[in-house]
Amino acid sequence: MDLYKGIIKGDIASLAKGITLIESTLYEDEKRAQELLKNCLPKSGKSIRIGITGIPGVGKSTFIENFGKLLTNKGKKVAVLAIDPTSEKTQGSILGDKSRMHKLSSDKNAFIRPSPNRGTLGGVASKTRESIILCEAAGFEIILIETVGVGQSETTVKKLVDFFLLLMLAGAGDELQGIKRGIMELADALVITKADGDNKQKANNAALEYQRALHLFPAMENGWTTKVSTCSALENKGVVKIIEAIDTFNNKMINNNWKIKNRIEQNSYWLHLKIKEELGNKKYKSLVDSGKIKLLEKELEKGKTIQQLIEY
Repeated sequence: MDLYKGIIKGDIASLAKGITLIESTLYEDEKRAQELLKNCLPKSGKSIRIGITGIPGVGKSTFIENFGKLLTNKGKKVAVLAIDPTSEKTQGSILGDKSRMHKLSSDKNAFIRPSPNRGTLGGVASKTRESIILCEAAGFEIILIETVGVGQSETTVKKLVDFFLLLMLAGAGDELQGIKRGIMELADALVITKADGDNKQKANNAALEYQRALHLFPAMENGWTTKVSTCSALENKGVVKIIEAIDTFNNKMINNNWKIKNRIEQNSYWLHLKIKEELGNKKYKSLVDSGKIKLLEKELEKGKTIQQLIEY
């Protein structure tokens, strides 16, 4: 397949066409999309996947552009999968992330792909997982998933990434949210953005409040302690510290084998979810009760795609 050859050579146009193919809802595209995924799967899995979420106005796009440029300047290949909300009325999306990140979008070591969420809950699009596989096959070392940005419900992205970064604003009434369960306890790092000018002291105070609140949460299974910091993407302050924290996290999770374990668990999660979606709860229950679901999980670990297993 020419598309596959282009993707593994790192051709951006082929990668964009490949993602368009797997996002297609046309029946005639489905077989080609599955064949492409099957071929790309063995070439994937070598990146660090980072989920970035936060409320609208927190500065996700500004942060990602600054963050991404620091990485590409070091020679890293960075892919940004930006999820935009879909209108309930028109079923359309603005998809304006490339224009908001004009410096990063023109960088030869970067790839930005906005996708509509088409009503999918959790801040991600229905084919984000598959898009990650294609980006990795194209040689991208760091995959950033920018969620829709609707707040506490955006936890699905945690099932797609290695590192989950939560961006927060100081003085937006969110300090009290720090003692609540939900998205807060899933974050591997919590960053107070726009820590510049008159807002700098407010950001520092908010960071202290969140640090205290996080002590109320149980320790993470992987042994990681959530990091709290401040940053100003406009003044390029604090972003390097976040990159260093992610590097430390990645090395630690590779050394204790948690990264592999987590990815296996994530794949199983998506397998179970897709079976329920496409075959229904009754069929899912029969697979669980008979023990066949365990066999499907083993086949998934061997490199089969979820769609192949569902059709099987």
